[in-house]
Amino acid sequence: MTIIASLLRAVELPESPTARLDIELLLAAALGKSRSYLHTWPERIVPSEAATAFAAFIRRRQAGEPVAYILGQQGFWKLDLEVAAHTLIPRPETELLVEAAVQLLPTHSARVLDLGTGSGAIALALAHECSAWQVTAVDRVAEAVALAERNRVRLNLGNARVLESHWFSALQGERFDLIVSNPPYIASADPHLSAGDVRFEPASALVAGEDGLDDLRLIIGQAPAYLQAGGWLLLEHGYDQAPAVRELLAQHDFEQIESRIDLGGHERITLGRLLC
Repeated sequence: MTIIASLLRAVELPESPTARLDIELLLAAALGKSRSYLHTWPERIVPSEAATAFAAFIRRRQAGEPVAYILGQQGFWKLDLEVAAHTLIPRPETELLVEAAVQLLPTHSARVLDLGTGSGAIALALAHECSAWQVTAVDRVAEAVALAERNRVRLNLGNARVLESHWFSALQGERFDLIVSNPPYIASADPHLSAGDVRFEPASALVAGEDGLDDLRLIIGQAPAYLQAGGWLLLEHGYDQAPAVRELLAQHDFEQIESRIDLGGHERITLGRLLC
């Protein structure tokens, strides 16, 4: 028989920068308990079924699979979201996009669009934060749409809807006060695509042409037809793409253009306003 403390000491994840956290999350999940349980009851015996499940989790993590995919869930903003291998894992830096969106518009009624919603993280965080907003989330991948809808229903967010749409294709005739997106923005030859957790994430949600700007160009070019006068476009992009995104926004008559810095000191999001 093995106790919790011994199991935690015995396992190693040398390739993970968050090894201790990973191990604790996986053991807690195998036990059906919280992480705090591990520290409160370190001498408790780990049942054989839980030990077997934990060993399987660890093998998957040692192979490089992200913890979020192993557990099927990830925290984002104030929400716990179901995630799956056909969508990106919501990341802390994307919370800057949510924070900026909430600051841009007053909390009274507004129509908001999230392009390429994946798990629904951005759209559902906005719907949760601003109950007077009507939030539309779209994705071209049917499995992602189904996943985002499951998250929406579980979180009981009646002010959000999820649609299958390749960017704006299903939104003809609609206009919004705010459009947000965390689109693919990695260049096709970027070496990071073959390293770390990114190896397990869908390339279609990561890669956008030779310079990583293909989808950003498309969104910026088409967004004016779907924005109300005075509406905002708010985009996440790569750490070195802010100058190019600002230039693209200026070319399409956006004003009040600015970029904002993430916790790592990188220009992570850029926004602009369409005044006419």
